[in-house]
Amino acid sequence: MGHVNLPASKRVGGPRQWRLLDVVTAAFFGLVFLFFVLVFTSLGDSLAASGRQTLNLSASDPLRRPRVSAAIEAGQPHVIEACPADTADHMPCEDPRLNSQLSREMNYYRERHCPPLENTPLCLVPPPRGYKVSVQWPESLHKIWHSNMPYNKIADRKGHQGWMKIEGPYFIFPGGGTMFPDGAEQYIEKLGQYIPMNGGVLRTALDMGCGVASFGGYLLAQNILTMSFAPRDSHKSQIQFALERGVPAFVAMLGTRRLPFPAFGFDLVHCSRCLIPFTAYNASYFIEVDRLLRPGGYLVISGPPVQWPKQDKEWSDLQAVARALCYELIAVDGNTVIWKKPARDMCLPNQNEFGLGMCDDSDDPNLAWYFKLKKCVTRVSSIKGEYTVGTISKWPERLTAPPVRSTILKNGADVYEADTKRWVRRVAFYKNSLKIKLGTPAIRNVMDMNAFFGGFAAALKSDPVWVMNVVPSHKPPTLDAIFDRGLIGVYHDWCEPFSTYPRTYDLIHVTNIESLIKDPASAKNRCNLVDLMVELDRILRPEGTVVVRDTPEVIERVARVAHAVRWKPTIYNKEPESHGRENILVATKTLWKL
Repeated sequence: MGHVNLPASKRVGGPRQWRLLDVVTAAFFGLVFLFFVLVFTSLGDSLAASGRQTLNLSASDPLRRPRVSAAIEAGQPHVIEACPADTADHMPCEDPRLNSQLSREMNYYRERHCPPLENTPLCLVPPPRGYKVSVQWPESLHKIWHSNMPYNKIADRKGHQGWMKIEGPYFIFPGGGTMFPDGAEQYIEKLGQYIPMNGGVLRTALDMGCGVASFGGYLLAQNILTMSFAPRDSHKSQIQFALERGVPAFVAMLGTRRLPFPAFGFDLVHCSRCLIPFTAYNASYFIEVDRLLRPGGYLVISGPPVQWPKQDKEWSDLQAVARALCYELIAVDGNTVIWKKPARDMCLPNQNEFGLGMCDDSDDPNLAWYFKLKKCVTRVSSIKGEYTVGTISKWPERLTAPPVRSTILKNGADVYEADTKRWVRRVAFYKNSLKIKLGTPAIRNVMDMNAFFGGFAAALKSDPVWVMNVVPSHKPPTLDAIFDRGLIGVYHDWCEPFSTYPRTYDLIHVTNIESLIKDPASAKNRCNLVDLMVELDRILRPEGTVVVRDTPEVIERVARVAHAVRWKPTIYNKEPESHGRENILVATKTLWKL
């Protein structure tokens, strides 16, 4: 106690010494606490994932990436690493973290915007924790595993409208929607009072702003094949839910560009509270719908602004645009309006408040890959032939009837017929000799990456599948003939990621895979095989199948890359009836987890 009365000059050293010791002690215990946080909490996992992402990005420089790709294709042992856990639902071209900085005008920021390849990591997107092999069709139409996409937002907000709800380990889909909370079946039955929903008159449909795609799912019972689309928006995963259910769907936004579909491909276009401002920007969106709708086809809009409170002007403008294009009003039933598109160019030019006029003869209405919206109306006469609703063959006859638009190629009708017969033989070989599970509940969502006339899809007509027929944007534009057959698909450039969520296809099929990455004029590579197959791995479901047909040399390279992306490949000889130098690779994606 005596030191308490020491002079001030003698007391100074004591407190300073204790303060230094306190600092050292606090730092020590702080480091111990930080160690436990990093090792035993999710924050540590998050920081580690962030670090891995930074490492991946820094490693993806313009020099390293080609070297790694070349080494893999040359056969050097290399397994591509996994992306961080928080990339389980990554869509490179629809990344809200990047695109949110872009212009809001005409929803430009919600369209496709692909980052430069050198700014993206070369890694494999992992499944989420608890992922299970998907529920099989047709049970999947009504329920899917909650753990495969554990996002409750839609169920919480839309459950009372019959969209979906959580029930035990599943999401359950009662079949409802905002404008049909009592179920899509009753809604479709109501539309059938005004539209020929049965009998094969209508086959291809487009559902805009589709939600979880119950409308398209229940139209399948009428043999109507629907392409459902919606952007990656505040609902986040609506298209992911649709595809997990086994319903055809695609991520897209009607913004500044044409949608990636051919002119006059859809017999029916449907909007149920899609909230598309059809009359804005001089009716640009209505004009795009008109480009997509087959002459004689039907346009259905349910919800705003149709007889909607406080939207009298918007409803009046919508009717004015339809009149200007000479659409026939079939019915207004509550908040649902149904129009029929004229079968001929019988209307414009006329006096209308929107300044609508016909496109000139130089316009190619099938140009739709990164093609800006036009403010002119597509001429029905711009495409020759009889392909209007009511004159085109009914389903299923139209599947095999030579499409008028197949004549885009020299000897198109003969090429089409030979292609159809060829794929009947090939698919039989796939099933009988290669034991691919086509025709079983194990395969529902199928993609043909290089579809040509859709012969592969047509040969699967009796199987419980739907096929996304992709026509590469740098190849002859045969997608219109595919739609004329009653099938669906999109234009795409395979040097870019596809507009879908991870783990959405059970089987991916491609003929001549090397042609997808080569420039047809120079024969030089526009991109590389490794990047393409990493993208295929992203969109393929675990335990899904890839079938590749190409020359033996290319197939050997594909097999090397298959090992690098953790697939199990087997190489087969082609079917005996086929000509040319060709082998077939069949690979299975393994179910691996972080």
